[in-house]
Parts: sequence; C-alpha cells; structure tokens
Amino acid sequence: MFDAPTPPAVSSYLQRAGLSHATVEALTPDASDRRYYRVRPQGESAFVIALHAAPFAPGSLPFVNVAELFALVPLPIPRIREEAADLGILAIDDLGDVTLQAHTNSAPLPAHLPLYEQAVDYLDRLQHRGGALRSERFLPYQLAFDVEKLMWEMDFFIRHFLEGFRGTAISAAVRTALREELLQIVSALSAEPRVLCHRDYHSRNLMVTPDGLAVIDFQDARMGPDTYDLVSLLRDSYVDLTDTFVDHLIDRFRTARGGAEDRDTFSRRYNLMSVQRNLKALGTFGYQAVARDNPAYAQYVPRTLAHVRRTVSMEPRCGRLREILAALVPELA
Repeated sequence: MFDAPTPPAVSSYLQRAGLSHATVEALTPDASDRRYYRVRPQGESAFVIALHAAPFAPGSLPFVNVAELFALVPLPIPRIREEAADLGILAIDDLGDVTLQAHTNSAPLPAHLPLYEQAVDYLDRLQHRGGALRSERFLPYQLAFDVEKLMWEMDFFIRHFLEGFRGTAISAAVRTALREELLQIVSALSAEPRVLCHRDYHSRNLMVTPDGLAVIDFQDARMGPDTYDLVSLLRDSYVDLTDTFVDHLIDRFRTARGGAEDRDTFSRRYNLMSVQRNLKALGTFGYQAVARDNPAYAQYVPRTLAHVRRTVSMEPRCGRLREILAALVPELA
C-alpha cells in the first residue's frame, strides 16, 4: 500500500454504489497501466477496484473473458463483483496482500513446497482442461506464441534492455547475428504443440490465501508451449529456488503428463523456453526503468541475468548465442 489520492472515477463509483464513506487504500501498482485500490466498506468485507486507463464496453475486457474460461477449468481466481464500464472499473474479490513471492522470501524454502506443488498441479489442470474447453468465444484460443509473437519479445529485449537500459551500441552485423540465433530458438518453440498458458505465471501473480493459492493477472492468456508457464514459475525473476527444489517440481509436472518424454528431451525444451522467457523479462525490466521511469524492477535484473547465463552455458544449442550476448552484457561472459 502507498499514499495516493483517490481518483475521481473511483470516488464516482463508490458514491454510485452507496459506499462514499468506505475507506480506500491505493495498492502497489503492477507493470501495467491499471491501478488498484482496496475498498473497505463499513461493516462489509473489503474488495478491490481495478481502474483501467479508459472506459470500456461491458464484457469487452480480456480479463472478463479469460476469467470465465479459468472458472470452468476450474482455477481459483478473484470473482468479478461488478463492471462499471463507463468509469473504467472492475470490482473484484480481495485476495489479500500475500503473494507467493512474499511468502517464499519470508521463510526457509522447504516450508513453501506444498504451495509450489499446488502451483504445478494447477498448470497440469490448466493444460489438460484447456484442451477440452477450447472454443473460439474465449480469447486465449485465438492467440498464440507463434514465431512473430516470440520474436517480437526478443526485439523488445534488444530495444529496451540492451539499448535502452544498458545503453549498448549494437552494430548492424551483431544485431543480425543475434536475431538469427534468437530466431532459431523461437522457431523451435513455436513448432511445439500448444496448450493453454496463463502467460505470466510467476510468484507475484499467485496469491496465498487461507484456502491455498489463487491465480491473478491472467488477462493475457494464450496458447503456447507446455513449458512456458512452468519456466515462469521455476526460473522466476523474483525468488531464489534451489536445484533440488526445482528438479522435484519438474518431475512432478512430467509425471502428471504421463512421463512419456525422457528427462533430457524435456530439459532441452525447458532450457530453450527459459532463455526466451528470461530475455523477455529483462526487456520488461528495462522498459519499466527507462520508458516508464519506474526503477523498482531494476533490482530483479541480476537474478534474471544469472538465469540466462546458467541456461546458455548448459545448453549446447545456445553456444553461439552465449558468445554474442557475452560481448554485449558482461554478466553473461
């Protein structure tokens, strides 16, 4: 929570709802253009207002569409209480303040294993039920991590992390070589069978509640490789997880999927996805720090670079990519 004036749209909503005497707390913003406020009505349970940058047509928000789909899976998600579309407001259930990130960073890692096992089990459910629920009325089935999308994210990394955040001058020849290596990776990833993905499944988007984990920030869900969300969870920029801890969770995921794929084959796919996902995260951190003047995410750069360095070092297919990146980013040498 932080100090901030209550926006006119929020005040108008509360007055319209007969809650003008409710207490309003601004919540820490995320990396989007949405703002969040906790509302505490007198004598009633609290709820959260998600304030969008502009009004929207009722039922048009991806969050609303994906919430309907995820409720069918089912996954525990915040219930939508009301759409005040003319004010740009969604009123949703309050899931509290304890993210999996906060929980994990507050105690020894073994204490959090049941929560991470639950998170992996949610992924298995999402991927299996996601296939059965496929319908064109749900937006995620119309979107995919294809070559174009995955490569856009790699160009985002080049523009906002290498050039924007680090101020790296990249020659035309080096840029071409770098993009060629990245294109090989994203082409391999795009060719994999696609499953339903949350798209941002990490410790900041999993809330610890009295009933277990709940899932938030799912509005960008789309189809992609089965390793995408698993990498987001286990090669997380926000927490440190041990190899033993991660290996156990990977084995749990593979077992749930039948264990037909050998560990080495799965590891190669997982590593390629890790490179792409972590480079994209670096692009986001650079964009937030420079383009959005939000330095809060810079603290997560070292851990993410460590993920990249380790992955490109262990994956033979990334040898040339490591050489190029090491010349541009000292931490990757």
